[in-house]
Amino acid sequence: MLLTLAWGSLFFPGLFALCNWTLRRSRPEWTNSDCLMISTRHWLAREYVWFLIPYMIYDSYAMYLSEWYRTRDQNHGHSTTFRNFLSQNRLMITHHAVILFVLVPVAQRLRGDLGDFFVGCIFTAELSTPFVSLGRILIHLKQQHTLLYKVNGILTLATFFSCRILLFPFMYWSYGQQEGLSLLQVPFNIPFFCNVANAFLIAPQIYWFCLLCRKAARLFDTPQAKKDG
Repeated sequence: MLLTLAWGSLFFPGLFALCNWTLRRSRPEWTNSDCLMISTRHWLAREYVWFLIPYMIYDSYAMYLSEWYRTRDQNHGHSTTFRNFLSQNRLMITHHAVILFVLVPVAQRLRGDLGDFFVGCIFTAELSTPFVSLGRILIHLKQQHTLLYKVNGILTLATFFSCRILLFPFMYWSYGQQEGLSLLQVPFNIPFFCNVANAFLIAPQIYWFCLLCRKAARLFDTPQAKKDG
């Protein structure tokens, strides 16, 4: 499933670029606006959303199962384990719930025929997921000292920052280019709920990125620096 999401994060930008390039070559009489508008229309931008439902359910269950096996020696029942799981993973569970009960209906039905480009952009956020997952696997295998772990950490930071944080100003900039607005003018020329929705989406990404940066700082902190500190 992670590979499927990662594939989607590469597929949609690639499909957009390919369609745009093809239209520019085959329809020279069309304007840039025409080519971009047609390039963002694709049925997969809507149907691929269905992958989010089984993935979010699977991921939530897998996290709970992991917590259960981690604490089963403490003789906790499922109810106690479940309460602890919800308490320790509030942000992640909220993130999954919002995607399931808000993002999926909006992307599938409520938006109508609008916003295929932005839906495709949101999918690129999952490009960082394989690197985050590999990092967790390497920690479990106690491979934090390896070059692979450090290289993966750099790739995690780069893809997370690019695809989960810079993505939002890029979408605003893209809309501004389409409408002849500067980046700073865009928030004041789109519906208020769009700004609110983007704020809710980017807030946990910034929080998680800060956590990743702290972990990276500890990883590359030398023993001498720790001693001096």
